Amino acid sequence: MIPDGWAARMRGDILKKAEILYQKAVDLNNLNLSENILPPCDMIFRALYLTPPENTRCVILGQDPYPTPGVANGLAFSANPGQKIPASLRNIFRELTEDIKCDMPSEPDLTPWAERGVLLLNANLTVIAGKPGSCVNWGWQEITGDILRVCMELNHTIAFLFWGGYAHKVAKTLDFENNKNNKIAFYSSHPSPLGARHGNENIPAFLGSRPFSRVNQYFISNGEAPIDWKLI
Repeated sequence: MIPDGWAARMRGDILKKAEILYQKAVDLNNLNLSENILPPCDMIFRALYLTPPENTRCVILGQDPYPTPGVANGLAFSANPGQKIPASLRNIFRELTEDIKCDMPSEPDLTPWAERGVLLLNANLTVIAGKPGSCVNWGWQEITGDILRVCMELNHTIAFLFWGGYAHKVAKTLDFENNKNNKIAFYSSHPSPLGARHGNENIPAFLGSRPFSRVNQYFISNGEAPIDWKLI
């Protein structure tokens, strides 16, 4: 279930709902149906275990886990080692290498980011195998919305990366203008092949938006150490 560090800061009714949804996923998988829940149940809250609130320095918001069995590992945009790098993640890696001038990662696993304080949070924490978006009506957004509220209320510096229309809508529920706890949001289009090159007058295209160096510049301007984004 949700680790103690996060649970202590979350609303009691939200924690009860998280327990209900987790048990729903467990029960469905125990039925041995063809429609298995992804990621595996022991990975549903993995992002929260790898990145406790006191270590959270950056939040990257995804929408859903990958629906292909064996790919999702509980971290937004991340995939298990040995899997083919998903299309959106290829563009993330492309921007990463051009932005901070590092080597191109060869594996799709973003666990090192999570361990360095990057909360890789999907708005919906489960998906039915082979059916993208199939759990959007479960109510996971209430749980992840409360996690984002906790992040906004933490007393240390946190940068948020909102990529794509869905993430932008979620960002509007958070009060960045009046936040006094050193929180900042950076926006761009989604890194998917359909969106990575398409910005507008208000939102830049993902490719060329330099999110990683901009986050680090923000930390440096606040007298803090930058995030190590390199994966190899």
